[in-house]
Amino acid sequence: MKANILFIMLQLLLYSTAYTQLPNYKVVFDISSKDSVSQQAVVREVELIKNANPDASLEVVVYGQAINLVVNNQSKQLAAIQQLLTKKNVNFKVCAVTMKRNNITADQLIAGIEVVPDGIYEIITKEHEGWGYIKVAH
Repeated sequence: MKANILFIMLQLLLYSTAYTQLPNYKVVFDISSKDSVSQQAVVREVELIKNANPDASLEVVVYGQAINLVVNNQSKQLAAIQQLLTKKNVNFKVCAVTMKRNNITADQLIAGIEVVPDGIYEIITKEHEGWGYIKVAH
């Protein structure tokens, strides 16, 4: 009887330990659209994932026509992005090539936005590191 109880307790301990360990959740979002619905969607998805899994690592890579998403006086998602940037492991990165093509300087970006040399290269690097990939488009 004691052996059965000990066995059951050991199984419960192993089960609870395995259950509480969430997998390493890392996702890179790719957005190149100036469409406000797509831009709102990426911000909403990052927020939903962080609420469901606070330890998730999430990165939004902005390039192409989506540049207005991260420009301080142009972004319709300014407040939401500022709030997300206060959370652990949430990053918004913008392509330097896109910035140059659009005559945008780093001081015009929302505070906390990081500049990377090339947006597509950043995405590919994350994929090679095992990050999940989501292209945001509507």
